Amino acid sequence: MEQVILLKLGEVVLKGLNRRKLEEIIIKTAKTALENIGACRITSAQSTLYVTFDEDFDADTAIDRLSKVFGIAALTKAAVCPFDFNEAKKIAQQYLAKELLTAKTFRVTAKRAIKAYPMTSPKICTELGEYLLEQNPHLLVDLHDPDITVYAEVREGGIYIHPSPKKGAGGLPCGSGGSGLLMLSGGIDSPVAGYLMARRGMNISAIHFQSPPYTSPRALQKVCTLAKLLSGYTGKITLYTVNFTRIQETIKTCCRDDFFTVIMRRFMLRIACDIAEKINAGAIITGESLGQVASQTLEAIICTDKISPIPVFRPLIGLDKQDIINYAYDIGTYETSSLPFEDCCTVFTPKHPKTKPHLEEIEKEEKKLDIQSLLENIEIEKTEWVY
Repeated sequence: MEQVILLKLGEVVLKGLNRRKLEEIIIKTAKTALENIGACRITSAQSTLYVTFDEDFDADTAIDRLSKVFGIAALTKAAVCPFDFNEAKKIAQQYLAKELLTAKTFRVTAKRAIKAYPMTSPKICTELGEYLLEQNPHLLVDLHDPDITVYAEVREGGIYIHPSPKKGAGGLPCGSGGSGLLMLSGGIDSPVAGYLMARRGMNISAIHFQSPPYTSPRALQKVCTLAKLLSGYTGKITLYTVNFTRIQETIKTCCRDDFFTVIMRRFMLRIACDIAEKINAGAIITGESLGQVASQTLEAIICTDKISPIPVFRPLIGLDKQDIINYAYDIGTYETSSLPFEDCCTVFTPKHPKTKPHLEEIEKEEKKLDIQSLLENIEIEKTEWVY
């Protein structure tokens, strides 16, 4: 029995003249995701990508990996049947025998991409449904909430039979929306922010600030694990690790305690913007949510952004914590993010940070520092992760 994997495209099909270019990016990303699990070929037709494969191909692993490729709205394995409908009915029963045996209710849904096919969609549903009822007398028809839906799609090459598709990652393919540099802290929020911007087509690199000996090697390892988890969605991700200890100690010594966090964030953004310029990233991405902590009030954000020459994207800005946690569970980063290893943002945190700072106050405090000297000779390590 011939099988394929059908990859249903979502938003991409609405993109007019750019559609083909976006499809090519998805195909390239999908091929990368399918490396080392067997020989396969990917073709495109009728708003769907077809993954055909040899016997040694691990289709289940392929489904898992492809479900993380942005631009794919849904995907499923399907049996390829001949246009002879009597033969297609037999293959449908054989292909879905296990699912039909354990189900109590079912329905049939048909689509015809080839309108010249002699049977209408309602006729396909009726005849296939009657045949499956004969073969599985324990089943009942339920058109509203069945245990299994049997899909019959008439396409180029035959009739494709499959159960309900698995939901894909959706969005737009990585690389179609420019590049961004993610400030990856190791907490719950920033990996979700990176995921959401990648889902809108951005290539993602990441920057992490560590403060040894105040932060431990295990805290850095946690961030590396998060970067690797994100690479399952983004493809290759480059992580820049910055030694931030000297800057934090100097701010702590020279500046007002209640302004520490905002001044620290401004230094982080200066460094991030410098790296972004070198790697041609057009935006900085952060995991900030309005009002979540003292440095994420509107006033603090305004003071921070004033020193950035490029946009700062905050995809979580309107989400509450539970919304963000739900995303973290869905993308598989929550468990790692919850490991109890402190990052540099919690080092020297003041007891009573200023929640509504004024830019003039912040700039006055920064005059106590030799900013240029602090930004020179910063130790930066570069690591690449590929899923």
